[in-house]
Amino acid sequence: MPPQSLASLLQRASIDDHEEVLQSSNAALAKSKSDIHAQHVKVVALLKLDRYEDCLRVFEEAGDNLKKRAAVEYAYALYKCSRLEEAMHVVSQVAGDRGARHLEAQVTYRAEKFRRTAELYEDLASDQSALDSEENDLRINAWAADAQLQWKGYPELVRHQRPTRDDLEAFETVYNAACLSIAKGEFGQGEMLLKRAKELCRTSEDLTPEDRAAELLPIAVQQLYVLLRQGKSEEAESILAEISVNDISELSTKKIAQSNITLVRNTASNPYLLYKDLNSTPNSINNDRLFDFQNNIMSGNIHSADLLVQKYDGIIRSTSHALSQASYPSAEPSVNLMSVCGAAAHAQGQTGTKALKAILPVLERRPKDIGLVLTAVQLYVGSGNTTSAITTLERSLKLLEDSISEQDKEVRFNPGLLSVLVSLYKLEGRKLQIRGELSKAATYWRARAEAPGSLLRAAGASLLHSSDRSDLTTSGDIFKSLYQKDASDRFALAGYVASQAPLDYSKVESQLESLPSVNDLVGDIDVAGLESAGISPSSSATAAAAAAIAGARKRASSQKEGRATKRVRKSRLPKDYDPNKNPDPERWLPLRDRSTYRPKGRKGKQRAAERTQGGVVNEKAEESASTAPQQQKQGGGASSKKKKKGKR
Repeated sequence: MPPQSLASLLQRASIDDHEEVLQSSNAALAKSKSDIHAQHVKVVALLKLDRYEDCLRVFEEAGDNLKKRAAVEYAYALYKCSRLEEAMHVVSQVAGDRGARHLEAQVTYRAEKFRRTAELYEDLASDQSALDSEENDLRINAWAADAQLQWKGYPELVRHQRPTRDDLEAFETVYNAACLSIAKGEFGQGEMLLKRAKELCRTSEDLTPEDRAAELLPIAVQQLYVLLRQGKSEEAESILAEISVNDISELSTKKIAQSNITLVRNTASNPYLLYKDLNSTPNSINNDRLFDFQNNIMSGNIHSADLLVQKYDGIIRSTSHALSQASYPSAEPSVNLMSVCGAAAHAQGQTGTKALKAILPVLERRPKDIGLVLTAVQLYVGSGNTTSAITTLERSLKLLEDSISEQDKEVRFNPGLLSVLVSLYKLEGRKLQIRGELSKAATYWRARAEAPGSLLRAAGASLLHSSDRSDLTTSGDIFKSLYQKDASDRFALAGYVASQAPLDYSKVESQLESLPSVNDLVGDIDVAGLESAGISPSSSATAAAAAAIAGARKRASSQKEGRATKRVRKSRLPKDYDPNKNPDPERWLPLRDRSTYRPKGRKGKQRAAERTQGGVVNEKAEESASTAPQQQKQGGGASSKKKKKGKR
């Protein structure tokens, strides 16, 4: 199509008449199918009309030239059709386009790549010259990304802590800040922020009555959840009047609302009614589906209802089918939740050792199934058998460690799985095993880019208690790498100083000034007030302090020269004491337990021989001893039949 024809086409278009633009582009393409200008106009019109599948068909028929020319539009169509991996690949190749970065942040958010999402929003906000009217939207979306990072289990990557004055001016920002507080478990703070968000939404002049009602519904659903978690049943009942499930357009929000309302109404007394209510809302799909952490909770609730109505065979079939299609082994919560539900179905409502008898055969068939392993461990711990729990977990971890698969290795050193093992070791006081496990995990993760900081901190702190110089060196390397990533990490700096001071004090002497003094750390603590309130130091802390004082006194006294050695009074020494002879190391043992003890007499030697372990066994003596009672009985009977001696 000539440029003049395209210009006339665009002049006839209006923002509210995308159908007319589509018809005009189709007419142009009927004359020339390869007209890339008309193809571009057509895909934009289809996007405006929400016809995303048709838009993708145009891209596939047009070929690579249109995909390169309209890469952002192509990525957006892929995103709306839930082809997220393809959309991320396409949009990430677009350079120097601010709109492409916004789209990439949106796609990565839906794909639950929240770390990348937060990085993109931070980069977009750093360019002050290009902000214009985007500042408020970027603030809202950045808070949402941080809330998802907290829920996903990456609290160290969260950039926002408390909302500022600017954050409290828009109800969307306040709502996302409330979600972050809820994800942290700060339900009181979350409840207060949700009330603020509701008030701002009701008084907003930028919303129509229909939009205002649509925005208030998810806020009320979130309020209901917070009140449930705090046990405020009466207030939760009052919130129910504000929630009309049928008016919620998003299926994901509708499903969450229906689940929480069911729990408020306490239908657990009738498990069949509970099962019906939890399954009354259809599953959300595509970009309206639940996030993983939400879906795990919902799946757990539904499977719990299945167990209450005793659908054991159905659960076993469904979970077995889901596990056969999932990666094995896996540390994903959704996969392991299926294993736990399947194990509960095999147990059929039994607990303790009875449940173990039903689950252990399944574990023998799937020894690397982390959900099954943790279920067995939990049952062992609940019955007080910590040793069997440790043995079961160690057996599975050994199989993972001996595997050549990289996936098995990653599961083996999963921080959550290691924390379970370390907790079990702590219950039995196995300090050496704890140090060994953390050291191996640190060695594995340090060679990878995305090493979990919490695990490395725990490993470094554990190695500080070792007297081995190599362990102290490893601890220093761990803390040094953590400090290089974050120069404000005082924990890492303190760990590095503590690990290197015994090895080479001059290396860390200059860094001591960067650490706060002990007086600064404990200066605001009222010790007298704590003691008067009934808080006393623990016995272990008191013993450690006494040992430290005693050691300090001992070292101080040894450094003083010319001090006379304390003399022992003669009255306390034995009569045959000879200072030139070494005392008998067995002098504290009873006489009969010493190696020099030699019993006297025939009976004494016989008793000593009987107490000897590992000596030669006298079979005749044992035989005579074992038959003595029988002979005595027989002898008694014969003697009773003897004639009495009398005078002849």
